[in-house]
Amino acid sequence: MKTNTYKYQETTKNIIGCAMHVHSFLGNGFQEVIYQRSLTVEMGIQGLDFEREVEMPIFYKDVEVGTRRADILVDNKILVELKALINLEEVHLAQALNYLEAYNLEIGLLINFGARSLQFKRLLNKKFKNPGNPVIKPNPGSDIEGMKTNGVRKGNEIVNITESRK
Repeated sequence: MKTNTYKYQETTKNIIGCAMHVHSFLGNGFQEVIYQRSLTVEMGIQGLDFEREVEMPIFYKDVEVGTRRADILVDNKILVELKALINLEEVHLAQALNYLEAYNLEIGLLINFGARSLQFKRLLNKKFKNPGNPVIKPNPGSDIEGMKTNGVRKGNEIVNITESRK
């Protein structure tokens, strides 16, 4: 039997496992921010490195045209986009793929906590430009250049996970 291997397979598997723990514990029916905070707690327990609500620039033809907050960025390379909807639709998949392209990230996960059973999709940005990520650029003196976060895991400590979404 042939098994597929994917880039960052172990990390995405761990993220999905964390999401399953959260969904099993909370069930469906809460707002997205509750799942986001709970997922970051579980990811911290599991030892994953992540940033929550990372403000990232959006570029059009190499010109910054705005910013958008990514729900969660894991290992500075995997986008985790969260939803709390009755069911995922094609528009949500298209939106998450657009974010991967705009941020020049190769791999992402779209996770929906709103359905009776956890829904998730592994995403691949076919337009990914290797080797570097021009969008993620650390500012001098910050942990992550070019990003503002509302919840960063530092060691075993998660900072500001209860701030409200803006």
